Amino acid sequence: MTDVPAAADELLKSLADRADPDFAANMQRYFPHEIRALGVGNAAVAAVATDYFRDRRDITPAARLHLAETLLARAEHHEEVLLGFAVLHKAARTGLGEELLGRCEHWLETYVSNWAQCDDLCLKLLYPFFLGHLELIPRTRRWVESPSPWARRAANVAVVKFVRRKVGRTLFELPTSHVFDNCAHLMHDGDPYVQKGCGWLLKVTAEVHPAEVTEFLRTWHTDMPRDTFRYAVEKMDPRTRRSLMALGQGVTR
Repeated sequence: MTDVPAAADELLKSLADRADPDFAANMQRYFPHEIRALGVGNAAVAAVATDYFRDRRDITPAARLHLAETLLARAEHHEEVLLGFAVLHKAARTGLGEELLGRCEHWLETYVSNWAQCDDLCLKLLYPFFLGHLELIPRTRRWVESPSPWARRAANVAVVKFVRRKVGRTLFELPTSHVFDNCAHLMHDGDPYVQKGCGWLLKVTAEVHPAEVTEFLRTWHTDMPRDTFRYAVEKMDPRTRRSLMALGQGVTR
């Protein structure tokens, strides 16, 4: 049986040993508000988790989940939150079931406090999880109603890699109705990071479904914040982008 508190102590100490105050100070420029940071890069955070489990292959996915919960509950620094997610990376695709999705929603609403933590959870934890659980992707739709802006952002960021993706022998395509319903619901959200998530999802969807996204933007351009609109058209062909930007001059905010 894994001694979870002892494991958390060891992992947190390993992380703290890599702290770099100068790097922590430099990190602040990426965030609009001050964060408590140790000054450990993302790759180094992942390495702490990888190194810990290298000779502990007997630790079960359930024990990893308990360990993640413990690390997140104890986290006082930005990187400690990332470490909580990192201990689950290798178990996400096949080792954990639908219980992880509920835990991620709780973590987004409870422990996540900035865009980098939100995106790390979405792209490094939920991405491999959904590769093994495609049928659970629609459940993220309810996150658009969350009181947490990070869960609302995650409603889009968590699915951005599934607009069209080959998974084994299956070609998975996120329904455009999922994309457009999410973005229409969040279009008037006051949080800029939620808006950036909308723009990101629309931009990626435009690469696969350009005509549908173009029509969506023509329909909603007067309601959509300017930055969201500009992000959405960023990778469209030049002629379409110019045409849409001519409409976009009236976009508010």
